[in-house]
Amino acid sequence: MISVRIKILVLLLLSLSFTSFKADYSIKIAKMKYSGGGDWYANRTALPNLAKFCNTNLKTDINPVDEVVEPGSSEIYNYPYIYLTGHGNVVFTKEEASNLRSYLQAGGFLHIDDNYGLEKYIVPEMKKVFPELDFVELPFDHEIYHQKYKFPNGLPKIHEHDGKPPKGYGLIYKGRLVCFFDVECDLGNGWEDSGLYDDSEETRQKALKMGANIIQYAFNN
Repeated sequence: MISVRIKILVLLLLSLSFTSFKADYSIKIAKMKYSGGGDWYANRTALPNLAKFCNTNLKTDINPVDEVVEPGSSEIYNYPYIYLTGHGNVVFTKEEASNLRSYLQAGGFLHIDDNYGLEKYIVPEMKKVFPELDFVELPFDHEIYHQKYKFPNGLPKIHEHDGKPPKGYGLIYKGRLVCFFDVECDLGNGWEDSGLYDDSEETRQKALKMGANIIQYAFNN
């Protein structure tokens, strides 16, 4: 009886050790929780699916958890890539804008994904972060479209929205792209669980591949 109990205890310890090891990812990415009433929490399965895709195809070691960070938090520096999405209002306080600026200057990367209707709110808020910068449309030969996966015509079209072509904009600080903003594209919805929307698997794969390019660019720059 004692030997059986010992064997069970050993198996449990090994199981716990294995679980702990598997959960010990070296990189974390996060979604930004902002004020203003907009649905910052949208696309709940997007980041976990993107992390898994990158871990499989880029051999990264990203924790596939939908982590959340606020723009004014000191925790922001734990994440080399931060994702911001939603449909509605966004508001940064003076302190949050200052902290976000410091994060981006220090090497962080912000990806803003217009879930539809976000543009008119986020553009003036990012002016609080970088008053001296304007969003510029990135040319199709920009590195972000030519990482592991090639997108010679720029962003893929994931959701129709207003039927306009997708656009990729950036804030470039001292020669480095610190913020990527996709409009009329809705990449995050393409990252979500299969069947959640009417996206075909081909469309989902395009969205995930473009997302992997953004992650790869952010990590390497």
